[in-house]
Amino acid sequence: MLLVDPFPVVLFCVMSSVRQRRNPNETADLTSIQELIDDIDCNCHSGNILIKFAEIVRQCTYIGMADDVFALLQHKTHLYLANVVNLSSMLALNFHYQCFYSKELMYQQVLQRFAHFNAIQLSDPAPLPELIVLALKEEDLDPESSENDDLKEKIAEMNTELLKQKAEMLEEYFCIKIDTHGNLSRLPVILDQYTPVMDHVPEFVLCLGNDVDWEEEKSCFQSIAAALGNFYALHPPLMPNPSGEGLVNYKKRKAFTNTENEGEPSNSTGDDVEMEDEIDHELVSEAEAAWAQREWSIQHVLFPAMRLFLKPPTSMATNGTFVQVATLEKLYKIFERC
Repeated sequence: MLLVDPFPVVLFCVMSSVRQRRNPNETADLTSIQELIDDIDCNCHSGNILIKFAEIVRQCTYIGMADDVFALLQHKTHLYLANVVNLSSMLALNFHYQCFYSKELMYQQVLQRFAHFNAIQLSDPAPLPELIVLALKEEDLDPESSENDDLKEKIAEMNTELLKQKAEMLEEYFCIKIDTHGNLSRLPVILDQYTPVMDHVPEFVLCLGNDVDWEEEKSCFQSIAAALGNFYALHPPLMPNPSGEGLVNYKKRKAFTNTENEGEPSNSTGDDVEMEDEIDHELVSEAEAAWAQREWSIQHVLFPAMRLFLKPPTSMATNGTFVQVATLEKLYKIFERC
């Protein structure tokens, strides 16, 4: 009887997992995925400008957030502002999909980890029809109106059936688990130690139903990866930043009172409110926690992953994703004149 030492087997499995994450050739079993990864490589390694820009990305040091969307970075003696959300490259196939800075990183990681994801298990399965209706209401110019509720429910029903038909492929390749009852119960881990903001799940599910090209393989995989990139990107929290002038958003509100009949509420609409001086400290604490978590993720997850994995596309070198704002040598000359 041949006995096998389990330690080398475990070690081999760990090494294989690491290689799969770092070597796209070992994860891209399908030609279409390898072509998408090759497209990223070709777009990254072209010209001296891109080589220099890639060096900046690999070697930059995180300084801090300059405001809600701009991070301050240093590379050697140069300071840069990096827009972690809004400045974009374009992914084009049968449609244009705007892929912002953190979206580009997430998109590339989806392709790199294709079919080799760890899973995020949702504590409560989320019903797709409810998610899709919620997303449609958020897109509606008048979300309180019930005029198109029947149409929204019909769209939700059709998209739910479509995603149930594609459930096996979504689970096998992207670790997106949709059960036979049309509930979303599992999502992929795209970056270790990072969980997407679940407030964007309805938008993501609607995007899977509406924006994915299910007819052509390469286009299908690209559009799903782009949808995941958009969902997992580091969007600002839905709650306004409570620091500085943003604190005004957390003052308590009350309805105007009728000045003619003191003590009686007015018959005016709900828009007639006045601000109290008292701050809703419970909401402020919740908002501060959300914004602090986002900044922690930017510093400790996004930028380390960027330095390791991001292959900056051509457009990022010229479209303002990284903007040089200061050079220390020039600052020294200014100080010498003072």
